[in-house]
Amino acid sequence: MTTAQSLKSVDYEVFGNVQGVCFRMYTEGEAKKLGVVGWVKNTRQGTVTGQVQGPEERVNSMKSWLSKVGSPSSRIDRTNFSNEKAISKLEYTNFSIRY
Repeated sequence: MTTAQSLKSVDYEVFGNVQGVCFRMYTEGEAKKLGVVGWVKNTRQGTVTGQVQGPEERVNSMKSWLSKVGSPSSRIDRTNFSNEKAISKLEYTNFSIRY
């Protein structure tokens, strides 16, 4: 890396058929592939929620994946993003599935 890339953090919630379809496992895999950190978990409301942090470009790629791709058997109706902000350092060391 040459210059410091601007870091970004964003919270997300994915609506649709996203539980019981390996969504969290695929989200973790995609995050690790892109090199972003954060977490993902199922909610009692039947959605998947979490947070992603990393270089802005990679976070944007993850946002796109969370909005349009997901796991092979999932159906994403919509994804809400909130608390999008620039951060000075990462708050996580990896990407994890929370229970």
